Amino acid sequence: MKQELQLLIVAGDPLVRAALASLFDNYPDCQVVGQTSPVTLLSDPAILEESEINLVIWDFGWESADMATVDFQELDKPVLVLITDPLQAQDAWSAGASAIISRDVSAGSLAASALAAAQGLLVVDPDLAAFFLPSPPNQAEKLTEMPTTREIEVLHLMAEGLTNKSIAQQLEISPHTVKYHVNAILGKMNAQSRTEAVVRATRLGLIAL
Repeated sequence: MKQELQLLIVAGDPLVRAALASLFDNYPDCQVVGQTSPVTLLSDPAILEESEINLVIWDFGWESADMATVDFQELDKPVLVLITDPLQAQDAWSAGASAIISRDVSAGSLAASALAAAQGLLVVDPDLAAFFLPSPPNQAEKLTEMPTTREIEVLHLMAEGLTNKSIAQQLEISPHTVKYHVNAILGKMNAQSRTEAVVRATRLGLIAL
């Protein structure tokens, strides 16, 4: 029987990769189909096309300064990031992670988070949210321009966790046009990431989750 969730484990330390892979041994809905390092994956994203991978588990490790320039949207797969330091949450957020979880989370919580992230849900460890989620004040005052009807459509699909490529297929427009709309949305929402834009749009009542 085909596994529901097929995972690629990404970590700089091979021991960490092996340990993460072993955590999923007792969860039949999850199957680890590959392991690699961040450097290898970023230099050859085609690795993601070698099997039906539908979620990347990415361990930031203790040294993640180079992760500040990573754009997970370029991978065209949802990414669950495991962090060792709460300060890394901002880098994971800015990179466009679908899930941000502490590395010391239990195996059961990790598996549940992985399944949720693969289904397009935003998963955030409550203890980490304060390090990157915007505070709740009136965000409407910060909107210099309302999103267009098309941008609202894109926002809805972003909230579902769809990538630029998938949004383009859904709306029957080009990925380049989607990227243009996403950049316009980030500017209007005064957001640094897609996830932050979705959060602010939800608080403003522009979309409903």
